[in-house]
Amino acid sequence: MVTYYHMPMGDYSRYRNFNLDTDIHKLTIPAELPQRPAKFNSVGKPMNVTLNTFNVNKFPNTVVYQYDVSWGGNTDATKRVLVRKIWNSKAVKAELGEPKHLWVYDGNKLAWCGKKLPREETRLEVDLDEEEGRKNNTGKNKHKIFIKFTRQVDFSGLQAFLDGRAAYSTECIDAINFLDHLMREGPSQKYTQIKKSFFQRGEQRFDLGGGVEAFKGVFASLRPCLNDKLQKSLTVNVDVANGTFWRAQDLGRAITQAFGCTPQQFSARFKDAVKNGWKNSPLKKDLRRFRRVGVTAYHAETPTQWTIDDFVDKDVHQAKFTDKDGKSVSLYDYFKGKYGKMLMIGVPVVRVTKKIRGNPVYLPIDVLKIDANQRYNTKLSDTQTASMIKFAVTLPAERWKAVQHGVQLLDWQNDPYHSHYGLEVNKAAAVVQARLLPPPVSRFGPKSGKEATVNAKDLLQGRWRLDGRQFVLPNTDKPIKAWGVCVIQGRGAPTPDVATTFAQQFVKIYTAHGGVIASHPTHGQKPWIGPGNLADGGEMVNKAFTATGNRYQMRPSIMFFIVTDRNVEIYRRIKKSMDIRFGVVSQVVQAKHAHTASAQYISNVCMKVNAKLGGATNVAQSQWIPKINPKAASTPTMVVGADVSHPAPGAGSGEAASFAAITVSNDATFTRYWAEVQTNGHRVEMVTTSNIEEHFGHMAKNWMQRLGRGQPPQRVIYIRDGVSEGQYAAVLNEEVRDMKNVFAKLGCKTAPKFCVLIAGKRHHIRFFPQQGDRNKNPLPGTLVESGCTHPHEFDFYLCSHVAIKGTARPIHYQCILNEEGAWQAMEIQQFLFEHSYQYIRSTTPVSMHPAVYYAHLAADRSRAHVSDSPVSSGKKEAQGQEARSSTGSSSRNIEVAPLQAMPSNTGIRETMWYI
Repeated sequence: MVTYYHMPMGDYSRYRNFNLDTDIHKLTIPAELPQRPAKFNSVGKPMNVTLNTFNVNKFPNTVVYQYDVSWGGNTDATKRVLVRKIWNSKAVKAELGEPKHLWVYDGNKLAWCGKKLPREETRLEVDLDEEEGRKNNTGKNKHKIFIKFTRQVDFSGLQAFLDGRAAYSTECIDAINFLDHLMREGPSQKYTQIKKSFFQRGEQRFDLGGGVEAFKGVFASLRPCLNDKLQKSLTVNVDVANGTFWRAQDLGRAITQAFGCTPQQFSARFKDAVKNGWKNSPLKKDLRRFRRVGVTAYHAETPTQWTIDDFVDKDVHQAKFTDKDGKSVSLYDYFKGKYGKMLMIGVPVVRVTKKIRGNPVYLPIDVLKIDANQRYNTKLSDTQTASMIKFAVTLPAERWKAVQHGVQLLDWQNDPYHSHYGLEVNKAAAVVQARLLPPPVSRFGPKSGKEATVNAKDLLQGRWRLDGRQFVLPNTDKPIKAWGVCVIQGRGAPTPDVATTFAQQFVKIYTAHGGVIASHPTHGQKPWIGPGNLADGGEMVNKAFTATGNRYQMRPSIMFFIVTDRNVEIYRRIKKSMDIRFGVVSQVVQAKHAHTASAQYISNVCMKVNAKLGGATNVAQSQWIPKINPKAASTPTMVVGADVSHPAPGAGSGEAASFAAITVSNDATFTRYWAEVQTNGHRVEMVTTSNIEEHFGHMAKNWMQRLGRGQPPQRVIYIRDGVSEGQYAAVLNEEVRDMKNVFAKLGCKTAPKFCVLIAGKRHHIRFFPQQGDRNKNPLPGTLVESGCTHPHEFDFYLCSHVAIKGTARPIHYQCILNEEGAWQAMEIQQFLFEHSYQYIRSTTPVSMHPAVYYAHLAADRSRAHVSDSPVSSGKKEAQGQEARSSTGSSSRNIEVAPLQAMPSNTGIRETMWYI
């Protein structure tokens, strides 16, 4: 059992706002994780790469005092504007000794200073009305603030950790937490801050539609690292931040833009919602996105700022209040009489509150404008997401300029807080010596002739063609004997002649790639082709499937569906019927591609079809792993990938499930993978024990029967995506434990030796190589082991793909377990890189190991198996289960139903159904 350091619960309050790149609910001691090898990778070629990291030359060596900040009962501490106003008041500043002694404040509960206050706890009462010189001071705007000393922040522990003389401890956490907030204190006073990102007011906006706009800022984060000079120190990661914000405009206009309607349509929708029950109406739910949005009322002589609390079920005629004469007056009459303003009727009145104090009041939509520079927190629509991607994508040269601009904005050299506390950051970026790993031999079928392998130039450039190449493993064991093409009717649907031509081209190209399509005595290689009517619902699929089966007098091998657009619901309806009801693989084709029937597109379709029918596109043949580890080829090895995906923020209970996807290699060359997916509770990050026992257990048993001759693998490399540092312990003590228990239950006397890697892509490290591709992106195989990596532990960044757009994002791999050193460091790195060349549905290397990529695909595809999505027939048999809080999960108990199961007697579970 690996030992982990846990935060002492009695002192936990001082970490409540700790928000580095890690989760500190559990933190590992570095000595317990695999340490960095004594030597870096020596395979391939050396190359210089500039990173967007900046070394910390000096950090404080004196004591800093940490304080807990709390508030009296009359102060709403959730109102950050109010909290900041109190903190910045003259009374508080005078008591704290500013500006002589500069304080760092996190805006919530923690504060630091180099001077210790004379009392253990300082209590103050601040009258904001008096501070701001308001007349008619009623004394209702008084607030009590308590500043209590909690501990000293000593940087000697951090230095000892960096030097390798001590473990990562609470002292290190305290020090890094302070330094991280010290980094932000100066910029937060000049720019709009969102966590670790800063946005300069006045930057150029990009319209995303729906009343939302985007603009660029700067991200900055401090962390321990092995720097470019191979010193164990601190570094600052600076990158571009892309933020989404509400557009500053009239609230009414923002609402109609958000809902894509006219004012008249919004009014009609409001009246309908009130008529049918406002409380649970879709409109009230949709309007939630405007909650806590700051607005300004401009109807009076002096504009007043408010915060939207809610929308009520009354319009300006129905909403009334009692005036000073005791009369009941509607908002409509009041605004008409006092301000001469004619208000829009038939739309909801807005309940607003003061940002800093006061009871709620009711105002009409007409007089409110959304304030500038407010973050948009709601999930973007598909259209907005597409626009955001266009906005965010930047080529390396442009991104590097933005990084340099960000460094100028942060202005470390002139930051008074840095100089006051003795923090010094080098404004020159780190330049490291990286390695360019050699690619594998990419081998196709033997009948490909001179095209049986990809030439070295194409491998290095990361792109090749399928022309003249046969698949290394065609569908010989599962030939297409019966197949159909269902043409879904609608605008742009192909005619029967076009569909026939597409089918003919598919037969020609698939067989040229080695695919096997049996010739029927009557129909030859021609499929059943017929129309599909969406009005038939799930029966549309049933009719096509039945017609195909009747034509051939056997179950179809595969069904094609030609759709007129990219409608997700139609796609999932097709997949659910095929996967769950019939247990037969299917292929969806876009109508526009069926019309053109280009050879390249059809070749791409052929790769997917071949994979679903038991084949493989190519295999990556290693030239280096046999040299690094001569026994690797003869050691039975299993590759496991896993990912847990979560619902979007604000998803309803019907969409609240997290999905756990697990993949397992099922051949000796690791080209094919089984995949199992199941709901995993609500925001539960660790794959549950029941899911591992049932789904990993099913695949492990298959592996032992088909590949292991009844024996388990000697090695398992488990690549886990999407967990934070604070969850490493749970991966080992829960998921790996459960996998080992599976092997024990299968009768294995000796458990496989596990190597566990965490694959992360949600980071801000970027490579800017001196020699890259035509866009100045890193070449596939660029490996970085310093400048941005952990001071002691075994981690690295690997760019194994070619970026189609923008700046390539490398994958961060952290090794958290390597039992008995079963895997050598260079073997792991070469293994991860080489396998990116045999992603089964692509003619390019991919960024992440295929085992994890397939887990992503399977998780997304399995959303078609949700119990409450459209299905052709049959009742829901899945019983709901209550998802309870677990590691990294929400504390809410939400009913989450399991997915509908694919049939076990058709063989679909053993296919790559998710490709």
